[in-house]
Amino acid sequence: MSKKDDQNGSPRDAHYAKLRRAHRDAKRAREGMPAKADRRGPKKTPGPLPVSGDEVLLYGLHTVRAAIENPERKLISLKVTQNALARLTDGLALPESLPVEIVRPREIDDILGEDAIHQGVMLKTLALPVRRLDALNDSPLLLVLDQVTDPHNVGAILRSAVAFSAGAVITTMRHSPAESGVLAKSASGALEHIPYIQITNLAKALDELHAMGFASIGLDSEGPAPLEETFAGGKVALVLGAEGKGLRQKTRETVTALARLDMPGAIKSLNVSNASAIALYAARQHLAKFAKG
Repeated sequence: MSKKDDQNGSPRDAHYAKLRRAHRDAKRAREGMPAKADRRGPKKTPGPLPVSGDEVLLYGLHTVRAAIENPERKLISLKVTQNALARLTDGLALPESLPVEIVRPREIDDILGEDAIHQGVMLKTLALPVRRLDALNDSPLLLVLDQVTDPHNVGAILRSAVAFSAGAVITTMRHSPAESGVLAKSASGALEHIPYIQITNLAKALDELHAMGFASIGLDSEGPAPLEETFAGGKVALVLGAEGKGLRQKTRETVTALARLDMPGAIKSLNVSNASAIALYAARQHLAKFAKG
């Protein structure tokens, strides 16, 4: 027998090898152990199943609870495990019109993918209503994102924006995450408390904010002055760019001013979500002083 034949084996050898793998996996299942992955290639983890048009799958106890409590949410259906239902309804009455199906955790895994930390609950809803910039005229503080693509970062930014009572988070339609389960889970309920507005042209949107009386301040590591010295007036729109490339050139040319976060330590740059929280805090300090005159 040649070396090649010895490596490939006969059809009968392949048949018995398959039987041995099946026997091994059955034994591991009886012992409560996961089956070994097939060495012929990596096991593919299924991702979320597609939903139609304007539908969104939300998951996680805090995220789903916040969505149910949001009167602007149009709820479609709820899949929940028995244990998760008890936790979800602790102090929360589910709407009588909401169809509820009790399922096993694996059934939600099959829909969302095994990587989703759903805590035994999944809510199908319609996406939130589209918001317009002209509805933000009464808010003194806005946050604008220039192509921040990571939904986990944007979710964390939404949490900070709600914590500091920003009027909206504005971002581009391209190269930015749409409303999704991952974004909502990362925001941990914050998506239900603040408008998340996606626009087609950021420079045009900034000009519209300027016409509404906002001073737009772009955060840049090479900004000419510290952020605290750049604030002016009673309406502020903070503009942050993506990690790495920062603000695009057109955005830099359009904002009212560029500013930097002064950091005396050895590290001179921060994750965009951390930078946004610091900038929001500084903006709130300025607005409080401005209100006092």
